[in-house]
Amino acid sequence: MNPETQQSESPYSLTIETETGQSATVPIAVLTPKQLEVFLTSEFKRLAQEAGVKGVRIHVERAIAADYDQVLREVTGCLSSAKARAA
Repeated sequence: MNPETQQSESPYSLTIETETGQSATVPIAVLTPKQLEVFLTSEFKRLAQEAGVKGVRIHVERAIAADYDQVLREVTGCLSSAKARAA
């Protein structure tokens, strides 16, 4: 792979805040900045839509890595409980 196109791997932490004031911090294992972009622009939006939650804000910073599937489970749980509290 060309060094110009190769991207470094970095772990991130994702803090989710809902309209109801509930928040959760999830360690997220993202290999490259492009993968983080894809997660934020498609996966996260999909999870929020499936949970029926609107007005979700997120804050991303570098952190310790975690299992990606665990990230999806934790984000889904956070969004689901936010919907339940709003109902």
